Amino acid sequence: MKRRTFARLVATLPVSLHVEKENQVYTGSDVIPKTIVANDDDRAYWLRTLLKVADPVLTALAQNRLKAEMPVESAPGQQAGRIAVSHLEALGRTLAGIAPWLQLDSDDSPEGRSRQRYFDLTWKGIANAVNPEAADYLNFTKGGQPLVDAAFLAHGLLRAPKLWSALNTTEQANLVKALQASRSIKPGYNNWLLFSAMVEAALLKFTGSGDELRMDYAIRQHQAWYKGDGAYGDGPDFHWDYYNSYVIQPMLLDVVKTLVEAGKTDKSLYESLLARAQRYAQIQERVIGPDGSFAAFGRSLAYRCGAFQLLSQVSLQKNLPAELPAGQVRSALTAVMRRTMDATGTFDPKGWLQIGLCGHQPSIGETYISTGSLYLCSVAFLALGLPATDPFWTDPAADWTAKKIWSGQDVKTDHAIKG
Repeated sequence: MKRRTFARLVATLPVSLHVEKENQVYTGSDVIPKTIVANDDDRAYWLRTLLKVADPVLTALAQNRLKAEMPVESAPGQQAGRIAVSHLEALGRTLAGIAPWLQLDSDDSPEGRSRQRYFDLTWKGIANAVNPEAADYLNFTKGGQPLVDAAFLAHGLLRAPKLWSALNTTEQANLVKALQASRSIKPGYNNWLLFSAMVEAALLKFTGSGDELRMDYAIRQHQAWYKGDGAYGDGPDFHWDYYNSYVIQPMLLDVVKTLVEAGKTDKSLYESLLARAQRYAQIQERVIGPDGSFAAFGRSLAYRCGAFQLLSQVSLQKNLPAELPAGQVRSALTAVMRRTMDATGTFDPKGWLQIGLCGHQPSIGETYISTGSLYLCSVAFLALGLPATDPFWTDPAADWTAKKIWSGQDVKTDHAIKG
């Protein structure tokens, strides 16, 4: 779609884009073309669910109405502080998940036309978010939280570099200034080092210049914090939570991959990190219970199925270990999505996410959780960046490990890795 045509269309619509009513399915926030979801196979379910999550954020931001439209649910007493940061959370986290699907080529299929629509919404939203004159100009500097979500935004751009190319020269300059502005925030001595590193990786990718010291420091510290058998500490200490998947392993892999592609580090480093990630992916697949539930321990459970970002990323990058057939992983991830995204109360009446792991459970939200935070669930859907013809989608469904074991099937033993 031409930019001037899209801009005129957005300007004339008060809330959302529309298609003919007979071709619509109501999702709670907008309408998704019915022809995308007519056959409810796994890919159709994934896409329908991801667009249900992303649509309110991307539509509102493209229209400069995200601050006006998005509610900010938070822990008691935290709302004032969260309003200042929650909107960048929503953008960065939504983009981090939907980006690989946007990077696929558009075509004249129903899915292709939908992808073009959301691609246009996304670049327009990013342009507004970094435009100092826009109503939805977002906060990249005040408080500590903006560093986190500048990093998720940067990660999304690395996953969909076509978005960078869609921005004009002024918009690109505004985006670079916004990412660079987050340098004023000092990261904590833990997984936050990777947020600084991810911002620099995106700057390196798109401008040819990133702070290599920030990237190198984050990589070296996480190497030192490796605890064995595919798991890193969050800082010097090990935490029983899902941060190896929410942040650590996906960002560590992609920061190093960016450095390798730029000729800044040796490929052997990436290969050693990938071997650890593959082991962690095996563990993630085994954590998924027969009904799609998983052990609810540790911080940030309100990110729902986002806890399995690493398993989806390894699938996207076609690096699944031999022990994990693609159809088995797809089936496992689909089960998790259905358990965490389909529960009553997941969305409010206007289609915005609400705090919880399985439905609306406000007490699960820590003091740093607000509505924008919840959009990290989108990173479970990374494998939608594989085309519909990929074996990940065409291989037959298969029982995952826990479902095999607890139905009495014979399963091979599991073993730790060295190094």
